[in-house]
Amino acid sequence: MVTAAVDARRLVESVPDPEMPMLTLADLGIVRGVEVDTDGTVAVTITPTYSGCPAIATIRADITGTLRSHGYHHVRLDTVLSPAWSSDWISTEGRRKLREHGYSLPGPAPRRDNGPVLLVLTARPRALTCPSCGSHDTRVVAEFGATLCKALYRCAACHEPFEHVKEI
Repeated sequence: MVTAAVDARRLVESVPDPEMPMLTLADLGIVRGVEVDTDGTVAVTITPTYSGCPAIATIRADITGTLRSHGYHHVRLDTVLSPAWSSDWISTEGRRKLREHGYSLPGPAPRRDNGPVLLVLTARPRALTCPSCGSHDTRVVAEFGATLCKALYRCAACHEPFEHVKEI
């Protein structure tokens, strides 16, 4: 028998990301916790990919709608920003889906201590491989693509544009 907490977690983790719908919230690693309180309230804790992620309102609404449509009428959503989300949290399955959909995968996230985070306003150089032809001759077109967590690149060999999921 599936417990309410297990069922609720499965439902939350199956919600698609609104910006990259081939990925689920579980694939992205933004679901931090799902619990069912004694009064039946489902408490969901999430961490957005960016603290100012414009999709967070949609993610919250999609989680609430999914749970309510499956009989969980009392939902509480908590957003936690610490520790900050890391692209290292993308699951193996999520990375497979990104690759299959033509995205350049993030490398390891930069390591930070607990001190201040250096803000750099210029694009950080990346050695990327074109997901279409495998060439390493790629150029950044825009540091911010369709969403803040992606950069737009173009391959100099095959001339195809592609999005790179940033290392965060």
